[in-house]
Amino acid sequence: MTAESAHFATIENLLTENRLYPPSAGFSAQANVDAGEYERASADPVAYWEQQARRLDWQTPWRTAHTWKPALARADAPELDVPEAQWFVGGRLNVAVNCVDRHVDAGLGDRVAINFEGEPGDREQITYAELQRRVAKAANALTALGVVAGDRVVVYLPVIPETIVVTLAIARIGAIHSLVFGGFSAEALKFRVEDTGAKLLVTSDGQYRRGTAVPVKANADEAVAGPEGGVNTIEHVLVIRRTGDLTPDIPWREGRDMWWHDVVDSAPDTHEPEFFDSEHPLFIIYTSGTTGKPKGLVHTSGGYLTQASWSHWAAFDAKPDDVYWCTADLAWVTAHTYVLYGPFSNAATSVIYEGTPNTPHTGRHFEIIERYGVTTYYTAPTLIRTFMTWFADGRLPSFDLSSIRLLGTVGEAINPEAWVWFHENVGGGRAPIVDTWWQSETGSAIIAPLPGVTVLKPGSATIPLPGLTALIVDEAGDTVPHGEGGYLVLDGTWPSMARTVWGNPERYRDSYFARYADRGYFFAGDGAKYDDDGYIWLLGRVDDVINVSGHRLSTIEIESALVSHPAVGEAGVVGVSDPTTGEAIAAFVIPSAGVSARDAADPAFWAALSVTLADALRSHVAHQIGPIAKPRDLVAVPDLPKTRSGKIMRRLLADLVDARPLGDTTSLQDETVPARIAAILATRH
Repeated sequence: MTAESAHFATIENLLTENRLYPPSAGFSAQANVDAGEYERASADPVAYWEQQARRLDWQTPWRTAHTWKPALARADAPELDVPEAQWFVGGRLNVAVNCVDRHVDAGLGDRVAINFEGEPGDREQITYAELQRRVAKAANALTALGVVAGDRVVVYLPVIPETIVVTLAIARIGAIHSLVFGGFSAEALKFRVEDTGAKLLVTSDGQYRRGTAVPVKANADEAVAGPEGGVNTIEHVLVIRRTGDLTPDIPWREGRDMWWHDVVDSAPDTHEPEFFDSEHPLFIIYTSGTTGKPKGLVHTSGGYLTQASWSHWAAFDAKPDDVYWCTADLAWVTAHTYVLYGPFSNAATSVIYEGTPNTPHTGRHFEIIERYGVTTYYTAPTLIRTFMTWFADGRLPSFDLSSIRLLGTVGEAINPEAWVWFHENVGGGRAPIVDTWWQSETGSAIIAPLPGVTVLKPGSATIPLPGLTALIVDEAGDTVPHGEGGYLVLDGTWPSMARTVWGNPERYRDSYFARYADRGYFFAGDGAKYDDDGYIWLLGRVDDVINVSGHRLSTIEIESALVSHPAVGEAGVVGVSDPTTGEAIAAFVIPSAGVSARDAADPAFWAALSVTLADALRSHVAHQIGPIAKPRDLVAVPDLPKTRSGKIMRRLLADLVDARPLGDTTSLQDETVPARIAAILATRH
């Protein structure tokens, strides 16, 4: 590779962050792990993961800790091999027993497992003993409906206790769950039902969304209706009564549809578990599908639970008296690992909240933190930046946040200024922030600090966790020097990695292993950079890198520069077509100052604000990271198109500027946002 081609194969490092936050002596003294953990893990990673697996209860010990067949080309085969990883081969366990029963057996039955807060204000507290009874009832009910080990069950529910109960019950009987966000369209649900070949759909009559009871059952019916009005592979639809008389028109098919309270509540409250092979599939989770058909990633039992449990304990410094709140919807992989399996395997007390963070007021999350004495608060950068716009003057609602001892972020890279705001305003300037990088594909956190050990840098996920190897490489697969950017890859395997794509192992190989098959790397699809100390900084999806006159620029760094300006609360940056430079930068910004309802609905107001902000923000970006990163277009907007999990759908912003069809928008939180942005763009022209 020539020097010139090597330059184009990397991503330029633009921002430098020098603020350091070392751990306090007090936190370090009580932390679950110490700095020696890295050396212990690197000495023999497989033996290290065996040690972590022994934190669980196994009915049968494993014979072989790890096997790996990489995606290698062979002389006698025209294609790469399909890679195959196995962990704890021959071992047998029950995932739900490890998350519930063993804690009751250890005398922790009276410990609170779930503090539930409904959007309308209803509350429920469930101990581990009560959770055990409920999971047993649901497991017996599923078995009575004909669900057996290996069957697929799709769960289409909001964040309510029954979602956790049925998920653990599915795992308990060895069936395979696939959770679908309760706000997804019938079309999105239908694809997942058909792709999994599910036997049972679990849904609700309705759900609460932004203060309103919204019907759900009709969506579920549409998803399972075949071409002649029948069902696909669905035999039963199990319906939870959530909104009741507020959504009275519930379509019903006798013989297929059943009420949860009729089937589950009357079932026996004890259940004899079976035990399943470590590689037995536990769940199928679908990628968001912003490009192409969603991939159904398959996670198995023993390896996944091992790493989910250990990473929750180590990275979140889990203590017996913690009150832990991960704000993710239960359908996202974040919640699979860090609401369901990680915390429950460690006998944690968790908070779950059904609603949106501004219903009925913008301080709802802080109210919940005070009410339950939350000690660990794990949320998304999108929400943190939203808080920054809601409370631009720095004054949060007057709720007591002093219980917080640790914060976490997940979903996409956090801007340094948002990190500092979160640390100072929510963490009281004392709580470390565990900034985690991982994906549905990895199953658990890969790059994250160890609280009490790692010196933190605002905006950096820091370094890989013990037992894991993440590298930043160029196009050829060579590791880039410190101070440069490239492609994030993972070397080797790890217990919680997805094993395949459901029904399409070749797509698994081609999506993740084909690009660097000669090195054996897993390619994450993200760009990243090393700083001078070797810390890793995420730069966003490689597809989002902007090539301006040969300079490959990260959207995340430009967004961070914009958010550091006091007038900007949030930013979305994309590459758009330009006849001179090939690509140009278009920046969409949400102002930090509040906007009246009348102005917010007026495209002309936003067009005028864009002109007012443009020069100052372009100059600010040039000062922060260089003139090459100045946006050509600067557009003020009331909101950005975001997925249900809170990630900005930058593709839609580029499509709007370049006047292309928008394609699939079913994963958007608010499907009206693109049209409102289009109206602002039209006003500017």
